[in-house]
Amino acid sequence: MSNKVRVRFAPSPTGPLHIGGVRTALFNYLFAKQNNGDFVLRIEDTDQNRYVEGAEAYINDSLNWCGIPFDEGPGKERNFGPYRQSERKDLYKVYADQLIQEGKAYYAFDSAESLDGHRKDHEAKGKSFIYNWHNRLKLNNSLVLDAAAVEQKINSGEKYVIRFKSPQDETLIFHDEIRGEIQIDTNILDDKILFKSDGMPTYHLANIVDDHLMEITHVIRGEEWLPSLALHVLLYRAFGWESPKFAHLPLILKPTGKGKLGKRDGIKGGFPVFPMEWQTEEVTSRGFKEDGYLPEAVVNFLAFLGWNPGTEQEIFSLDELIKDFNLKKVNKAGAKFDPEKAKWFNQQYIAKLDDADLTTMFLTLYPEMEKEQFNRDYIAKAVSLMKERVVFVNDLKELTDFFYNTPETYDEKAFKKAIKEDTASLMRDLSETIQNISDFSAGNLQDKIKGWITSKEIGFGKVMQPLRLSLVGAMKGPDVFEIISLLGKKESIARIEKLINSI
Repeated sequence: MSNKVRVRFAPSPTGPLHIGGVRTALFNYLFAKQNNGDFVLRIEDTDQNRYVEGAEAYINDSLNWCGIPFDEGPGKERNFGPYRQSERKDLYKVYADQLIQEGKAYYAFDSAESLDGHRKDHEAKGKSFIYNWHNRLKLNNSLVLDAAAVEQKINSGEKYVIRFKSPQDETLIFHDEIRGEIQIDTNILDDKILFKSDGMPTYHLANIVDDHLMEITHVIRGEEWLPSLALHVLLYRAFGWESPKFAHLPLILKPTGKGKLGKRDGIKGGFPVFPMEWQTEEVTSRGFKEDGYLPEAVVNFLAFLGWNPGTEQEIFSLDELIKDFNLKKVNKAGAKFDPEKAKWFNQQYIAKLDDADLTTMFLTLYPEMEKEQFNRDYIAKAVSLMKERVVFVNDLKELTDFFYNTPETYDEKAFKKAIKEDTASLMRDLSETIQNISDFSAGNLQDKIKGWITSKEIGFGKVMQPLRLSLVGAMKGPDVFEIISLLGKKESIARIEKLINSI
């Protein structure tokens, strides 16, 4: 096996890439980059009946959008291709035949109807039917048929599968990088099918052969593959190959914490469970990208689904994740998917964006906003004042609206609270004060207006509340003096006058 760390992400192109798959890809990517290794993409498309057109391109696009592209795979060929299992199918029969010749696998000719009959018979007796050591010598396979009969069946075109001959009366002991030591009694294992009657390998055989030939050193995959681990370890032993190290990631759970997060949960809960939008004739599945999430925020959010650095730090750049990621700090227990936490991460990343970059993103969504009276510099200042309050870039449209449009109405509750008998008089005096201010920087406006309020010996709320109401239309928004500074003298005074006229 290679001394260089090599990991693989091996999805099936049967539909859109679930966010759980992206998390698996991310952890593989982080581990590879931390160890100066290779991150390989392998497309496991042996089940041609479930193949979906466009799914492979979607996987590629999703990894690129997240900023975790593969180093090696379809379209990035190196010395271990091809990287689609459907293009490697001639390889697998050779290895299946090797196991048969060595007595470690066998041909099974049992029909589906025959096996179904055995299952029903066992169920009637309160038992479970398992095809393995305790009954394989009573069934229709090459362990009980002579060589001539086996050859005759194969030559006549009779359908068969190749099953692995699992050992009897043995305790398997192996190590998982996350879960520690695992023990399995081989007597409970069934003789899994390695090669199907349609001439294609099952996942188990193809997976082991490909991982060996591609020199994969670490297999980091979802917890749902834990039941297959014993078979995979036995296959490595059967071939006489060194086994890679295994790490099984915890499940991503529904927001309730009960049950695995599924594709339908996003539709039901109104949140995305796919990195990018996926459309079929029947339904459009929401994507993090189209919902307005930044890829960096999604990656940071996913990293914390099962992993914890052991510190209070939550915001990690990709480089920081690569530096600090550790399989030993991945939890065994399932990780609850929290849509609100995903929004929190996005809010943090938007707040960190450069004003110019955020403005460009905003204007890409709403190019009509840039007009003669609201040039890019003006919009950038409005964006800068509001960016810490937005969850998504498109939130800026509504939240900055008062910078572009004079309020037509006022929040009813705020109006009743802010407007007193002397408000109109105070606002007229304030308007004159603002008219006489030449330096319209926020700092100078604050000094002058607060100085005027102090000189009048009145409470700040009596002025500041109606002032904010006049400018914004509600008791919200950033610093009042920043608002006045950006609106300018003429517009600020016009808004104050409009409030006075409405009292």
